[in-house]
Amino acid sequence: MVGAVSLLKSSQYRAKIMQAIGNDTVMPSEIAHKTSIRLNHVSAFLTELKDKKLLKCLNEESRKGRLYELTELGKNAITKLQK
Repeated sequence: MVGAVSLLKSSQYRAKIMQAIGNDTVMPSEIAHKTSIRLNHVSAFLTELKDKKLLKCLNEESRKGRLYELTELGKNAITKLQK
């Protein structure tokens, strides 16, 4: 958990992306629109956050229209970060 919070604190982009997802199920383009972060950067951060188990992709097999949501670890890290 501490590692997850540390990862988010070390990059405002990671934290913004996680906050943009919140309790929703979203596509990368929606995150890019909400955060004003370029789509290619959003995609790179999503891959990293997924590898760290902070979020999950619900339809990995899809090339387009991938859906992401936070894991319990991700939700707890965002809650801790906001305190």
